[in-house]
Amino acid sequence: MSWNQPPQDTVLPSTNPYGNYTVVDTVPESMLHMVHSHWYQFPPMNPLWYGLLGFWMVIMGSLSLAGNFVVIWVFMNTKALRSPANLLVVNLAISDFFMMLTMTPPLLINAYWGTWILGGFFCEIYGFLGSFFGCVSIWSMVFITADRYNVIVKGVSAEPLTSGGAMLRIAGTWLFTLAWCLPPFFGWNRYVPEGNMLACGTDYLTETELSRSYLYIYSVWVYLFPLAYIIYSYTFIVKAVAAHEKGMREQAKKMGVKSLRSEEAQKTSAECRLCKVALMTVTLWFVAWTPYFIINWGGMFNRPMVTPLFSIWGSVFAKANAVYNPIVYAISHPKYRAALEKKLPCLACNTEGRDGGASDAGSTATAQSTEKAESA
Repeated sequence: MSWNQPPQDTVLPSTNPYGNYTVVDTVPESMLHMVHSHWYQFPPMNPLWYGLLGFWMVIMGSLSLAGNFVVIWVFMNTKALRSPANLLVVNLAISDFFMMLTMTPPLLINAYWGTWILGGFFCEIYGFLGSFFGCVSIWSMVFITADRYNVIVKGVSAEPLTSGGAMLRIAGTWLFTLAWCLPPFFGWNRYVPEGNMLACGTDYLTETELSRSYLYIYSVWVYLFPLAYIIYSYTFIVKAVAAHEKGMREQAKKMGVKSLRSEEAQKTSAECRLCKVALMTVTLWFVAWTPYFIINWGGMFNRPMVTPLFSIWGSVFAKANAVYNPIVYAISHPKYRAALEKKLPCLACNTEGRDGGASDAGSTATAQSTEKAESA
């Protein structure tokens, strides 16, 4: 049976107000070869969903583009923020910025017309770009987490992250992700329209082992392994922070004081705050991308659960991820907040304790400062 023909055993719901009109009938004929027969059984989505998605993308796209641009501009134009660790943060902002720059306009156009109207080739490009920038984002978060682990768990015995090391990680992330996202163009899986016919992504409905093998490896590389690594790292980070705080309390008790306010303690507290920021950012990332993981595996092993409306939530949650990071760093990164107030006072967040936290620096700078303080 050809993919551009509905399956013979398909029965449309009797309550379908569109009769035999399906969601596939809105797709240009030149793209029908890319549409799996699974989608022929579903009527078009309610036009209200298209309007809501378009409105959502206008809000998310505007916030993400503006927020990530400000993050990039502030970090790169503030000398105190140009640390090796913060290069990873800038890389994450760049990835998020370009994801929304390339994803938002096509989605808005298709939401207006109620279907994908940009042709098969651009559908493949759209799917590639979404996969590419998503992979760059998650591996940026992995390296940010690795740096947190290096500084907080290993402490002054850790080898500091250098600018060269950070750039090597960044370059490796982009190059390896590029190599991984190209195979669907050459037959190992495909980039195809999603069930809502508004966006395109990887093909999770084809039942061949060759096609599924790509998704198996893809799931491990961009979801399961990073998730396991981040949980592992933060387990030891939390233990290290808890042990440090316990030691500080015991030392303060021996000295007969309420707390220790040394420079080292202040720096460690700053590291703990940055740890919370990184953990929050990673958690929000996985909240954003988990729907895509569920949709892909649902399409492979529980196809009835994947409907056009169900498939739309992957785009909704994933695009929101690009908004989280600039907001999280603007609120929680003390030195970024101080620089933002100086350069763009209208966007600054005035919170108590800002000055006390303004001495915070990137992870490598903090580790080096602590080491110097101890040797002095």
